[in-house]
Amino acid sequence: MNKQRETTKNHSSRPHTNVAAKLLAYFIRHLQQGIGSLGDLWRTPFTSVMTILVLGISLTLPATLHVFVKNAQSISQQWESASEISLFLKLSTSEKAAENLVKRLSLYPEVASVKYISAKTAMEEFKTTSGFGQALDYLSTNPLPATVLVIPTKHSSQPQAAEELLQKLTNEREVEQGKLDLEWLTRLAAITTLIEDIVVGIALLLCASVVLIIGNTIRLAILNQRDAIAVMKLVGATDSFIQRPFLYAGAWYGVLGGMVAILCVTALVHYFSYSLVALTDLYQSNFSLIGLSGGEMLWLLLFAIVLGLSGSYISVRKHIRAIEPTAE
Repeated sequence: MNKQRETTKNHSSRPHTNVAAKLLAYFIRHLQQGIGSLGDLWRTPFTSVMTILVLGISLTLPATLHVFVKNAQSISQQWESASEISLFLKLSTSEKAAENLVKRLSLYPEVASVKYISAKTAMEEFKTTSGFGQALDYLSTNPLPATVLVIPTKHSSQPQAAEELLQKLTNEREVEQGKLDLEWLTRLAAITTLIEDIVVGIALLLCASVVLIIGNTIRLAILNQRDAIAVMKLVGATDSFIQRPFLYAGAWYGVLGGMVAILCVTALVHYFSYSLVALTDLYQSNFSLIGLSGGEMLWLLLFAIVLGLSGSYISVRKHIRAIEPTAE
């Protein structure tokens, strides 16, 4: 009775043991082929290094352009948040009515801050800056109106939102005229969009070139091992088993090319940062270039791996199937 129980227990544990052994053997096989493909790259150092450098430089250009677009967007956001709406009040507006207007405008959800400049203050500033101080003393009345400077919030600083806010503010009864230079905001938005489109177009072309370069490199490797592949097929090796080392080779190209691209982008950002210091000092600005973040570096590396796998997959699917053992 006890022997039957032990036999039953052994039979029930065998399927679990077999599945675990198969999974372990599967991962060990993949690990061996992955390390073996890296060894194949090591055995052809000149070809491998040249291919990796070409891939890294090809990925460096779109990554660097992405960095500049990110910094341009940061600068444009600062400019847009500094956009200002000037409201010229009617000459008949009293000081009390102007103060009430400032209080009302400060309650607008689209308004970040409000500054009031009285007609007297405006005339004094004009005398100082224009150089006609003594001539202006002969005027019997002050022709300059009181002005309210309104700075919109970050969201309301966008061209369309700023124009809507301007229309809303000019409807106030004390306001004679409102002014906002929307032209430069619209140009800035158009230039930023154009740069983004250029980056996307260049990135697509360079990514296609990366796939073609890796595909051609893997093709040459397959042709160099044509006889060995034919022998492997003759002894019963499947196409998927033969393809695996070449796919791993494409992945290694992507990993190493992505690392080269990350190093190149980081070096370029540091190089341009030193050149930018002299320019920002002239404008009394503390702006500094923002490089690739850790997440962006990881995405660049993963993207390079995907490109490497894509190029190698296209190549092995076409060329390994075409190799068949011939009977002599």
